[in-house]
Amino acid sequence: MIGTQTPKIIEHVPAGQMCCDPIWEEAYSRFETPEEEIAKFIGRLKRFGFEKLNRQSRIVEIFCGRGNGLVALERMGFERVEGVDLSDTLLRQYEGDAQLHLANCLSLPFEDASFDIVIVQGGLHHLPNMPDDLEQSLHEVKRILCPDGRFYVIEPWRTPFLTFAHFVTELKVMRKLYAKGDALAVMTEQERVTYEQWLGMPDVIRRAFGKHLTEVRWQTSWGKLAGVFAP
Repeated sequence: MIGTQTPKIIEHVPAGQMCCDPIWEEAYSRFETPEEEIAKFIGRLKRFGFEKLNRQSRIVEIFCGRGNGLVALERMGFERVEGVDLSDTLLRQYEGDAQLHLANCLSLPFEDASFDIVIVQGGLHHLPNMPDDLEQSLHEVKRILCPDGRFYVIEPWRTPFLTFAHFVTELKVMRKLYAKGDALAVMTEQERVTYEQWLGMPDVIRRAFGKHLTEVRWQTSWGKLAGVFAP
């Protein structure tokens, strides 16, 4: 039964080499509850058309963090689900039946062409060495995808909405009056280096995707990139 056992974590790298930022984590807990996040993820999956996909598809979410994206997949009926993250601290917060892997997404611990679907929801923008880390991540995604597989991507993107949202949430008066806005501002401050690096190179990022994968969908709106790619 989901949520009644210790997460099943296979350690491909030593534990403890990367831990969550306690300041970021505290802000994230204020920004969104697990149930709110799961509901958000289910909504995303539905917009991607996951309701029409084979429930026996083999799926891996990279940069899965605490695993609420995996829970969303499980609630939609997908049974062959796995997750990868470099933080054992975050992985231990997962409550579900998916197989977890403590591993670096620059070197995924899977055989070639072993997954029908790969998903990332807000992980690529944490990569420190751009664009090299992105190139390596996309190379690995392509390697583990089946020939007819798909890579689904949700990442922050600089749109007018995102620029406005950051402007508003960083106002002192707004941070005092709006707890969710304050939490977002703190999270942005804590990851500013990689976050701003990602937002500042849209053309480089799109070329990297095009170099390694075939673009099926590229949509940017409401501060997000929603992309679908084929090997």
